[in-house]
Amino acid sequence: MLNFRDLCGLLLCGLVFARGAAAADRPNIVLILSDDLAYQAVSAYGEKRALLKTPQMDALAEQGARFDRCLVTNSICGPSRAVILTGKYSHRNGFYNNSGQSRFDNTQQTFPRLLQAAGYTTAVIGKWHLNSDPVGFDYWNILPGQGVYYQPVMIEGGKKVQHAGYVTDAITESTLNWLKQRDKSRPFLLMMQHKAPHRPWDPDVQSLTQQPDHEYPLPETLFDDYRNRPFAVADTTMTIAKHFTDRDVKLQGPPLNEAQQAVWNAYYQSRNRQFQGSSLQGHELVRARYQRYMHDYLSCVKSVDDSVGQLLHQLEEEGIADQTLVICTSDQGFYLGEHGWYDKRWIFEESLRTPFLVRWPGMVQPGTVNSDLVSLLDLAQTFCEVAGVPIPSDMQGHSLVPLLQGKKPADWRSSFYYSYYEYPNPHHVRPHYGVVTDRYKLFHIYGDADDWVLLDRVTDPQELKNVHDDPARAGVVRELRAELTRLRAELGETTLPPREAFGNLKADITFPSELPR
Repeated sequence: MLNFRDLCGLLLCGLVFARGAAAADRPNIVLILSDDLAYQAVSAYGEKRALLKTPQMDALAEQGARFDRCLVTNSICGPSRAVILTGKYSHRNGFYNNSGQSRFDNTQQTFPRLLQAAGYTTAVIGKWHLNSDPVGFDYWNILPGQGVYYQPVMIEGGKKVQHAGYVTDAITESTLNWLKQRDKSRPFLLMMQHKAPHRPWDPDVQSLTQQPDHEYPLPETLFDDYRNRPFAVADTTMTIAKHFTDRDVKLQGPPLNEAQQAVWNAYYQSRNRQFQGSSLQGHELVRARYQRYMHDYLSCVKSVDDSVGQLLHQLEEEGIADQTLVICTSDQGFYLGEHGWYDKRWIFEESLRTPFLVRWPGMVQPGTVNSDLVSLLDLAQTFCEVAGVPIPSDMQGHSLVPLLQGKKPADWRSSFYYSYYEYPNPHHVRPHYGVVTDRYKLFHIYGDADDWVLLDRVTDPQELKNVHDDPARAGVVRELRAELTRLRAELGETTLPPREAFGNLKADITFPSELPR
């Protein structure tokens, strides 16, 4: 197996395109990555609970492809980004969780390093969240940690720069400036990575009145009582009913300058007085919080959609849209009130599944809809193949190029492995791992109880009932346990994770001495 240094040497010796190759020789690559963007919030997905029109993202689907089962390996921000960069699961790239102790090893092989060595000019702009500097990029301009929505500081090549205004605008402006000033003799890799719509969902003051006091349809499972599933499912701290804060509902706001504060107050002050004076309780309080949540979250999404449009327009202005592969996705899914939750982490569909839109003129048939099991894990290998770079054998995904060309390989995956680690903070979601197929999810929850869950998405699309102990499903359970064991062996996670994988692990959870079979 080639190590990273040897592989780069081969690249530079000419096994792939030389560094000075003209930009027209290979496609440009644009990855637009949002943080916590739910597929339910992208109108291209046609959810019956229509929440917002996203015309710019929808255009990508109309002009290219919409993937309906793009899954993540570990539904949490930093680890998902590490998976994208390396094409490896968390247990292989070493970045398991978002705890302060986690630090991405930036000396390891990543697809930007491979493309840079092969002659691409590379840039990453926006949220990074990996606790180490970007490597493999000719230009980088990132938010420190989570970053903030207003007056954000960004770190440009190691130097802190204060920006005025709204973070989505700052990221977009930096992206467009780089695009205009880049080395145009070379193909490029551009990663525009938005903070929005991450919590606390602070809208741009310019979009506060886009849908004022609009009544958003409620999710059918907003008042889920968590019956028919293990106690761990109810034992979370991410419910709209119990865990929303004054900051979440904007009774408290972000630090703003004088002009921004005036617009903010004009919108929120009277509504806050009404909200606080209503003395709502129970389901009525949850409904009111949900409406605020949707207004603010979707306002953030609207800003991201506008940013996507600006970037696509710039590609057209420069006459390079037809030579550019564009992928728009998120680091994971997100709960928009389903099961009464916000946030992500669980293997349940709204968390596991992320939006994934692709435009590649001349290669992807416009209007394509794909329901195959794909993953953010596949991006590194896809970009290597697109760039003409040999795919390292230790990457663990699959190139999406055949699917993009409408040629599904006979051996395309029919099952997918998921593993979540971070516990107990910030949301007290128990670590768990499992296997996902088109129809079923079988997963095991670490802890004192031997909790196994089987979900049947055909008979129970909202994933409300554990049928693991149903005698009629015994054969399914046997098959899926065997498949889970096979996947763990294939992917190299056959033992218990190291204790540091769980982050701030406390004594209130006990782990078995070995994994169950």
